[in-house]
Amino acid sequence: MSNKKLDYVVIGAAQAGLAMGYHLQKMNKNFLVIDGEKEIGASWLNRWDSLKLFTSTEYNHLPGLKFEAPKGHYPTKFEVASYFKQYVKTFKIPLQLNTLVTAVRKTEKGFSIAYKDGMLEADHVIVATGPFHIPYTPPCHTKLSSSVLQMHSNYYKGIHQLQEGDALVVGGGDSGYQILNEISKDGSRTVYFSGNTNVKSIPQQFLGKTIWWWFTLIGFLSYTKYSWIGKKINSSTQPVIGTDVKEILSRKNVIAVGRTKDALHEEMFFETKKISTIKNIIWATGYRPNFKWIEGLELDANSYPKNYRGVSNITGLYFIGLPWMYTRGSATLGGVSKDATYLANEIRNND
Repeated sequence: MSNKKLDYVVIGAAQAGLAMGYHLQKMNKNFLVIDGEKEIGASWLNRWDSLKLFTSTEYNHLPGLKFEAPKGHYPTKFEVASYFKQYVKTFKIPLQLNTLVTAVRKTEKGFSIAYKDGMLEADHVIVATGPFHIPYTPPCHTKLSSSVLQMHSNYYKGIHQLQEGDALVVGGGDSGYQILNEISKDGSRTVYFSGNTNVKSIPQQFLGKTIWWWFTLIGFLSYTKYSWIGKKINSSTQPVIGTDVKEILSRKNVIAVGRTKDALHEEMFFETKKISTIKNIIWATGYRPNFKWIEGLELDANSYPKNYRGVSNITGLYFIGLPWMYTRGSATLGGVSKDATYLANEIRNND
């Protein structure tokens, strides 16, 4: 790679970074999209094998290229990765993989972007690293015996990873319930569940239409983070989509135990009981953002960059793909396009 200064460096080659790459290519910018992984789509391929999007094909298009699959189809992680590869090839997006950024610093001439094997220089930087950075596991996990198999949902691939014996899933979001469903489905083991059992479950189809068709009709996905309704939605517990929570919790081999309180050796302590037979734990306990590698960046109360629709407090530094950056869909495959179009117009107007 030449050391020649670039107009833009886009950090992150998943949906947000590729959408921005599309617009920068249309504007004839001298740019490069970089990613720390070894292949396109790795951020999806690294998730569990049975993962499917809870949005159907028609709501997963990036700008300029349709996601080719039947209407109403819910793509697998492999299909998403394949779509990303096709996207890069179709629009000839300049890409550099195996480039894990360690520091971004504003200079008198623009930005320096440091990574393990070198340095890039650019007039502008667009950070598209998404919302999932550091897998979070509660501190009590360090108190458990090594005989208990533990993994964060980020590293869970399938039941084949588990050892014999009882299992525990911690975390009541989409990931937690999807994994709970998978490992308890055949009834062969007792699976304890520590998470919110009062979460609402929404089917993927209703009256012959996808739930996302209904969301679009009522404007649910268009409310901004600054509106009264948007603030209400953002602060409330998000529903689980496409997974029948009540059915899963009603299975004879699934036992809800309330909040996880502590652990010691082979024992787990919950709100409702103490259990010493658990041999496997999947921590579906989310992620923590990490933007410490960007020098001088101002963060909000949730440790995300302060910005307005992707425009940060540092001139020339932009963000795309953050959760609720503008609407609920900002961090989703189908929702990132609107934010990318807005940011592209900002870039065009400010150049």
